[in-house]
Amino acid sequence: MSTETDTKVHAELRENFGKGYARRLRAAGQIPAVIYGHGTSPVHVALPGHQVSLLVRRANAVLELDVNGKEQLTLVKDVQKDPVHQIIEHIDLLVVKKGEKIQVDVPIVVVGEPAGDAIANLDATSVALEVEATHIPEHIELDVEGLEDGTHVTAADLKLPAGATLAAEGDLLIVAVAVPSAAAVEEIEAADEAAAAEQADEAEPTEAAAE
Repeated sequence: MSTETDTKVHAELRENFGKGYARRLRAAGQIPAVIYGHGTSPVHVALPGHQVSLLVRRANAVLELDVNGKEQLTLVKDVQKDPVHQIIEHIDLLVVKKGEKIQVDVPIVVVGEPAGDAIANLDATSVALEVEATHIPEHIELDVEGLEDGTHVTAADLKLPAGATLAAEGDLLIVAVAVPSAAAVEEIEAADEAAAAEQADEAEPTEAAAE
């Protein structure tokens, strides 16, 4: 039985199309998807909704599909969601091979605190890398601990995992460290106060109900 973190997914072939059929699939807890790439004809399938919804939360998720008993390794290339309800409507899956190098955009996660009153402004939220299809990093960690005002961190400065190479331009700006102006500080503080007030307003009905 598949677990929530199991990347092995049972895919059912589908021959019916159209919005009405797709709605019925989603109502039955399945997600319409198409598999393409490597010179193959597109294959339309239905995926288990709950399991796949959890798996695609991770950027560049790789799914090990079982399509009528045939194994197929695929990379999630696009997840189409309903803009209002955020329900997954369709998924595009790219055929990949074990050992094959592919280009993907990997998210950047900033950790640490710059020196003094400086803050780290993230200019690029992801970076293009060339990696093996089965060894895509979940994210690239960028440590800004102690960096001084005026420091710029470019793509070439990133510490990449073994086997990964930079596909982006080396001079791509990732983070700029700077001391914010007085006006910017006031704007940040005002935003924080507004967010705190909104959270307090949302909590009031709950507290009243508890009484």
